[in-house]
Amino acid sequence: MAQAVSATSAPQTEAAWHRRDASIADVLAAMSDIRRKFAREEAGDDDAHPHPRSCVMTLIAVATTDAEEQRAQDIARRIAAQHPAQTIVVREQHALRGSQIEAWIHTDVQRPQEACAVQCELVTLHVRGAAGEHLAAIVDPMLVSGVPTYLWWVGTPAFGKRELEDALHICDALIVDSARFDEPAHGFHGLARLTTSAHRQLGVADFQWSRLRTWREMTAQFFSPLERREFLSGISQIAIDYAGDGRGNLVAAGLLTGWLSSSLGWKLRHASSGGGGSASLNFSALRGHPVEVRLRSVDRAGPVEGELCAVRVAGAAQRTTFRLEVELNPPRRRAPEGSSYQALHPVGAHDDAGLELASRRAEQHRGVLHSRLHTLHHTASGGAPGESRPRHPMVHSEDRRRPEKTAQLLLTVIQIGEGQTLRQVQQLEPPDEAELLLDLLAGGTRDAVFQRSLEAANALMRAL
Repeated sequence: MAQAVSATSAPQTEAAWHRRDASIADVLAAMSDIRRKFAREEAGDDDAHPHPRSCVMTLIAVATTDAEEQRAQDIARRIAAQHPAQTIVVREQHALRGSQIEAWIHTDVQRPQEACAVQCELVTLHVRGAAGEHLAAIVDPMLVSGVPTYLWWVGTPAFGKRELEDALHICDALIVDSARFDEPAHGFHGLARLTTSAHRQLGVADFQWSRLRTWREMTAQFFSPLERREFLSGISQIAIDYAGDGRGNLVAAGLLTGWLSSSLGWKLRHASSGGGGSASLNFSALRGHPVEVRLRSVDRAGPVEGELCAVRVAGAAQRTTFRLEVELNPPRRRAPEGSSYQALHPVGAHDDAGLELASRRAEQHRGVLHSRLHTLHHTASGGAPGESRPRHPMVHSEDRRRPEKTAQLLLTVIQIGEGQTLRQVQQLEPPDEAELLLDLLAGGTRDAVFQRSLEAANALMRAL
């Protein structure tokens, strides 16, 4: 991706161009006029050397509702504030008669401190009637050559329909959010089929895969030290809790199970589903021993339906038992009757000297904790400092902590043999769709691990 812009201007609220009954030729002519005007204004007196146009990608967002259209526009503006791009938001209106196209062009100008100004374009097309079935013919003339083209289907893609198949031929990748499918289980199967039926160069990415990053990293970090690698072949039990019940809410749990089974070479032997959204899966590991995976629906306030709540891994290897628990927003447990708080730094005497000594010990304790703050993560996970902790580049200069969103707590519990139980509590910021989309775009949409996990998850969900 291009280098993030350091300074931005407020997005333009009024459209630079709008026409109710427009053709694609009208939209192209308007875009050329807007670009030409911007180049002349930025060049100033030096008309012989206009500034070159900067564009790193074309993002096509297909929406079917007002909410999807607004979400696509908001996220597109946030991405364009950091990476110059051309965004085309297509609003399908099949229910309306006629084949008219209503078009808007919005422009946002970014003025970085150490570079020339950049104009980002947001084109919105309201396509009525049967014209929406020919997205490729509508969008293809507006694509920028030499940069990747991403198709983001904001809602449920039209799996098996011609409009989706035609649109994929002009795109480099398809981006979806399986958590927002109208029928999550049916849509997930359609997504898995698409990876085998589409053209070979097509990349596929899912917001759900990025949301599972924390769960995958915390599980993988437990086995990252060399002395724990043998534990991978000793896994015997896995339990995954998720919010909500019903087959559609199994997508995230199934995708995580598919990642584990495909990475470790497990073979699915038996699958059964029970009441209340529970499911039982029996795998055969490479060494032949059975692995039992239980998926369980839990009633938990806070998480949305389908969101993971807990992952537990247990087994034994090298005559040593191990247990890993990762739980999101664990419920507070009541203290047993008769228990009370224990003083960490007892005063020792009821006089000024005792209070002074206790105060100094407390201050020293806080100083030690502060100096070792960066190593607490590695103490709990077992990895060396600077290696096991994931590093992600900052793509947004704005504050990620928003008052309307609540941070989440992630509790990790590690028990190895008869050793001391290690506990770690992390504060996680709520996932942001703009950051999830940028994570998919920056990380590449041809992720072999995701493809393998998707195929394995599709197979086990069909077996249930």
